[in-house]
This record gives sequence, structure tokens and C-alpha cells, in this order.
Amino acid sequence: MASLRDRFNQFSGKTRFVVCRVFVHLAGKEAAPFLGILNRAASQAVAAEGDLTVLGEGLVEICQGLLQYQTFWQSAANEGDVVWDEGEAGDYVNELFTDSAQRYMSGVELDDSGTDDADLSLPVSQNVIVMLTIAAEGDVPSLETDLADIKALETGLKDIINLYYSDRLRAIQVHFSPSRLGDELTSDQLLEFFPELIPL
Repeated sequence: MASLRDRFNQFSGKTRFVVCRVFVHLAGKEAAPFLGILNRAASQAVAAEGDLTVLGEGLVEICQGLLQYQTFWQSAANEGDVVWDEGEAGDYVNELFTDSAQRYMSGVELDDSGTDDADLSLPVSQNVIVMLTIAAEGDVPSLETDLADIKALETGLKDIINLYYSDRLRAIQVHFSPSRLGDELTSDQLLEFFPELIPL
């Protein structure tokens, strides 16, 4: 049921924005190849200089990958808010972006030097964290609820894909940790840098 404020803003013709950040924690060395999907999407986003269409296509690929890797989901969390001002929505996205970028080993480091023999002996991280931050126009009930539940998270990720295809996404940010193959994210670091995670 819409709050009194929501109904007032609807009557006044204001646009509703949902800003949210979703954390997904994948565990097990079999989840490490997912870093390849994440790095490819990051590389394409950088090359496209933040073009929303390219970001959206990368987001869809990441969400589809997460759904395929559902076996490895270990924990999750989400946060967000509803705002009625585009500038306020942008400020909130920037705030979440800054926080995500400061998390442990979530800075993307793109290396064009290619693969050498040393890469074949790199340690494989047992943990991968994906942080998806979006701003969408309108109501998104599936993202305005607790996603620390396998079914709810599955529905939320599918709806993020649908938001892209229905042209309702206004901002997209993706962070992940570790940001490259060979870096490790330990269980202790998970607790320290991602305390909001709830086991699924």
C-alpha cells in the first residue's frame, strides 16, 4: 500500500525513483570463473565511457550469470530508498557508488598485458562479492523488500533485467571484490568489509 507521501507525490505529478544496492556473495572456488564475466563487463563499460546502454547490457549479463551461479550463493543483502527528485536520486547513487568503491579490493584494475604462464598458478579466491547499484523509475516491489532470501533474490535479479529491457534504469553501477583473478577475499575480510551480509 502506498504511503501518504507517495500518494501526494503521485497527485502532484512527481516521478518516483527507486535507488537500491544489492550485495550477492558467492562462495567456493568453482565461483571464481564468474570474475571473468565481471571483468569483461567492466572492461566494456570503461571502453564505452559509461554509456548507459553498454552498462545495461553488462548488467543483464551479470544478472544472468548470477542466476546461473545460484548454486554458489552464500549470503546477500540489500539497501535503498524511494525518492521523488532526480537530483536526490543521483546524489544517493553517488553515495552508494563511493561506499562500494571503498570496499575491500573492489577497485577495477584492467590489465591489457594478456595472459602469461604465471597466471596459471594464481590462487583462486573462495569468495566473490558482487555489488549492483541501480536507480529505476517507477515502482519496483521486488527490490523494495528484503532480498536476503533465495527466492526473493532470484526474483529481484530477474526484475533488474526486465528494468533494463523496459528502459526504466536511470543509473547503473557495478562493483565486485576481489576485482581480479589472483586476489583473494578471505572469510575474515568478508566479515570486516561486508558486515551487512545475511546467510541465505
